[in-house]
Amino acid sequence: MSGRVVVFTGPSGVGKGTLLRAVLADHPDVYLSISATTRNPRAGEIEGHHYYFMEPDAFQDLVKCGDLLEWAEFAGNCYGTPRKPIQEQVDQGRLVILEIELEGARQVRKSYPEAQQIFVLPPSLEELESRIRARGQDEEAAIQKRLAKASIEIDAADEFDLQIVNDDLKVAVRQLKDALFSPDQTDEAKAQNPPVAGIAS
Repeated sequence: MSGRVVVFTGPSGVGKGTLLRAVLADHPDVYLSISATTRNPRAGEIEGHHYYFMEPDAFQDLVKCGDLLEWAEFAGNCYGTPRKPIQEQVDQGRLVILEIELEGARQVRKSYPEAQQIFVLPPSLEELESRIRARGQDEEAAIQKRLAKASIEIDAADEFDLQIVNDDLKVAVRQLKDALFSPDQTDEAKAQNPPVAGIAS
């Protein structure tokens, strides 16, 4: 049985990590993709578990060779999704989830159109702002920047196959699990997907 790829995105603070943790707790066989980055490891981060940490030149080599499903630059550091580990997991029949930014999702849509795309929405921008402030991690300027970016991202939600509003967490988790593991999705997973673009089987 061939696996499949699911792209999972939404604005910062919407609760993507919480939803994914709930899914992984019940379905540990799901593979959450690991990004490559040129930034230095933070305390407690493990190579190959949290990120693949790379030198800038090595990262650019992946870009030039087309070996990234998607990539972008943030705050002077590059982040991207290596193709090879994704393809290996798909070939093993696993469900692979890519938790990535909007621009990355758009890139994957072009390079791997078979991927299911899911967007997580907040109940409102006001509620999103409340959640971001409750975390107490950002200065006011950073909060305003996040909200401005979130507004742009929310406007793009219609581009995605499915939208989940994370208002009631239990409902949102159920909707996500239904999207990932419903009988229809299981049937689709049995279809032989072509390999991720740029990698031979």
